[in-house]
Amino acid sequence: MRDLAEIQALTAQHVMNTYNRLPIALVRGEGVRVWDTEGRPYLDFIGGIGVNSLGHGHPAVLAAIRDALGYVLHTSNQFYIEPQARLAERLTGLSGLGKVFFCNSGTEANEAAIKLVRRWGRQDGRNRYKIIAAQKSFHGRTLGSLAATGQPKYHEGFEPLPGGFVYVPFNDLDALKAAIDEETVAVMLEPVQGESGVYPADLGYLRAVRELCDAHGLLLILDEVQAGLGRTGRLFAFEHYGIRPDVLTLAKALGSGIPIGAMLARDEVAQAFAPGAHGTTFGGNPFACRVALAVLDTIVGQDLPKAAAGAGEHLRWALEDLGRRRGWVREVRGLGLMVGVELEGVTAPRVQAEAQARGLLVNAIGSSILRLLPPLIVSREELDEAVGILEAAMEAASAV
Repeated sequence: MRDLAEIQALTAQHVMNTYNRLPIALVRGEGVRVWDTEGRPYLDFIGGIGVNSLGHGHPAVLAAIRDALGYVLHTSNQFYIEPQARLAERLTGLSGLGKVFFCNSGTEANEAAIKLVRRWGRQDGRNRYKIIAAQKSFHGRTLGSLAATGQPKYHEGFEPLPGGFVYVPFNDLDALKAAIDEETVAVMLEPVQGESGVYPADLGYLRAVRELCDAHGLLLILDEVQAGLGRTGRLFAFEHYGIRPDVLTLAKALGSGIPIGAMLARDEVAQAFAPGAHGTTFGGNPFACRVALAVLDTIVGQDLPKAAAGAGEHLRWALEDLGRRRGWVREVRGLGLMVGVELEGVTAPRVQAEAQARGLLVNAIGSSILRLLPPLIVSREELDEAVGILEAAMEAASAV
């Protein structure tokens, strides 16, 4: 096995420089812990940015991978795919939505959603194509989902982006109402804005947006790429709000490490797609779908959303208690095990580095926010261990 310095040199020489990487290379994982090339262990509270829902090396995932190796790995969507059909049946049954399109990632799921609602908006001679999105949102990096992302810093250098997107402040119903016109087809929101710092939608806001969409004949797209499948303490984040979207996007946790994305829609909306309107080579292949079925069955069968709700409550309380006792914590927000920590008196990148040195991996967002996305299987003991490390990391960061 190559050491870290060799891996860094090889990466610098041959891999495009599109990421700011932490100075470690992870090579093994078990449960909530990972190990680097030097054999050092870490509590993983990044979780592949919300991907490793079942942690590392989960028996159900490994068994599904082994089982899938004895089945055809790929056929293309020119043929019927039994695991794909079974996974679609499971997702539609759990979500209450009618049809699924499978792809490989969250950004592809959002691209599919954008294309679907625009095609729906052009039926019967109509010309409805505009999508209202939120400021500080993040929907992906392909051109369509990037255009839907309400953060100008991600747009720089890629203009002109596809048009037809209008951005309004998150949790501001009046601004959203004012943005609707005769060409509007949909509203696209994250129930919890993850990438910008973990900001949940207000309870009344999402309910009112649903009512507004119904009143104006608009579609509601909810991007649950990061928040979906148990992360927030419910299987789907929209369940917290007592509503159901017209279109739903999922990815990350669905494969627990195997790339897969899904775009779900009501039957009446899904019919806007016909053969040739959209497609993908790898989306919904037998391997990814067999693994995703095992992941979904484990999340539902072990009631991991309920576990995440309890664990998240414990984690937020412990972080708020840390703030009361020691300072450094201005606010703790989130749902379930999707947690944002707003810092004061210390910088997030410095705390991230100090935590890493002590065996905890967390994600710094900008200069003042830490994002915590531990696996849904995390124990109370591991949560307490992580908060203890964060306290030591914040103390060290404050002394710099």
